[in-house]
Amino acid sequence: MIKILEKMLLIRIFEEMVAENIKKGEIKCPVHLSIGQEGISATICEFLNDKDYVFSTHRNHGHYLAKGGNLNRLMAEIYCKETGCSNGKGGSMHVIDRSVNFMGSSAIVSGTIPIAVGAALTIKRHNTNQVSVAFFGDGATDEGIFYESINLSVLYNLPVIFVCENNDFATHLPNRMRQSNISVTERINGFKINSKNVDGNNPIEIYEVAGEMIERARKNCAPSLLECTTYRWLSHAGYWQDLDVGYRRKEDVEFWMNKCPIKYLYNYLKLDQKIDENQFELMKTEIRKKVTDAVLFARNSRSPNILNLDKGL
Repeated sequence: MIKILEKMLLIRIFEEMVAENIKKGEIKCPVHLSIGQEGISATICEFLNDKDYVFSTHRNHGHYLAKGGNLNRLMAEIYCKETGCSNGKGGSMHVIDRSVNFMGSSAIVSGTIPIAVGAALTIKRHNTNQVSVAFFGDGATDEGIFYESINLSVLYNLPVIFVCENNDFATHLPNRMRQSNISVTERINGFKINSKNVDGNNPIEIYEVAGEMIERARKNCAPSLLECTTYRWLSHAGYWQDLDVGYRRKEDVEFWMNKCPIKYLYNYLKLDQKIDENQFELMKTEIRKKVTDAVLFARNSRSPNILNLDKGL
C-alpha cells in the first residue's frame, strides 16, 4: 500500500507539473490529464510485471507511470523531444514503451481494446503466463468494438482484464445522455464474463478485486471486467475545470475532490500507523524533485530531426 501511495503521488505531481507548464506555454501538444483517477492505475499495475501487456488511451500518463515507464522519457515525449518514449513523434496521446510492455495508447476511442484481446490470444497460444490489460474510459463502451472484444475474450477464454475508468463523461456528455443503462457491468452481463463494479477512488477495494481477477487470468486464462467509478477533476483536455460550460457543477467537482484517492489511502495508512505526516511530506518532496528533474531533462533534449520523421520507433 505504501508503494501504491507513492505511485499515486508520482502521477498526481507529474500531472500537476504538466498542467502548470501548459499554462506557461511550454507544452504545445494536446494533453489529457488524469488528476483524481490515480488510484486505479496505481493499484492495478501493482499486480503486473514487465512482461505483462498494458494498452491505454489518450489519457495515458498514469497508466504508463504505474506500469513502470520512464519518468524522463514520458515528460520528454509530452514536450515532443527526441528523447521521448515515442521519439517525440507521438506527443501526449501516443505513448509506447516496449521495455515495460506498455504497448501503446491512441486517440481513437476504444481503438486499443481489440488489440489487447489479440495480445491475450497470443499469450494463450504460446502459454507465456502473461496477462493483457486494457484501460479505457466509459466513452469507449459506446463503441461496438468494445462488446465484440468482450464476446471474443469469453468465447476463447483469454487472459485479458478490461478496466473501465468510468468518470461519467465522454468529453462533455454524461452517461445518462448516452446510455439507457449507465452501469457498464450490468450491460455486459449477457456475455457471461466475470465482472465487478468498485469505487475507483478506494485503492483498498480495487486491490482486493483486481488481485483476484489478475490471478484468475494468469492461472486460468480467464477474462474479467473491472468497472471503476471515478471522476476527473479537470476538463477533458487541458488544465481547466470546465465549470462554466454547462455540463457539470462546482459542487460536483468539490464532492469528488473530497473523495481524493490519495487522501483516502494516506488516512488509511496513517490510522494503521504505517506512515506519518513527516514521512508523507518527505515522499512528496522527493517525488517533486524527480518530476522537476524530468522537466529539465525534457527542456534540454533535442527536437526530432525532421529527416528522421518517417522512420519507425
